[in-house]
Amino acid sequence: MSESTPSDPQQLRAEIAQTRAALGDTVEALAAKTDVKARAKVAAEEAGAQARAKVDAAVGRAGEVAGAVTGRLASTSESIEASLREHDLPQKVRRPLPVAAIGAVAALAVVLVVLARRRRA
Repeated sequence: MSESTPSDPQQLRAEIAQTRAALGDTVEALAAKTDVKARAKVAAEEAGAQARAKVDAAVGRAGEVAGAVTGRLASTSESIEASLREHDLPQKVRRPLPVAAIGAVAALAVVLVVLARRRRA
């Protein structure tokens, strides 16, 4: 309140209205602080958003790694095939290369599926 009490009834009513409004704001702020459910919900939403951001970043990094691995696998495969052609090895020796490449691609697919499922969970 002000230092002196106004003698005019209208001024007094205006000051009372201001005080009530300020008191109402204070009560609202205190009620918001004591509302544990609402605060927990907000904290859970924030944690969920952070988790989604981390999963998105991890999936992005996994995609980058997958691209790099695929590129390396292709170049390595080409160089091994060229080396095998130079040495004129029997057909049985040449077969494990495609099997190894298929295995590497399958392992990469499994990793990407696991990451995608974690993202959805």
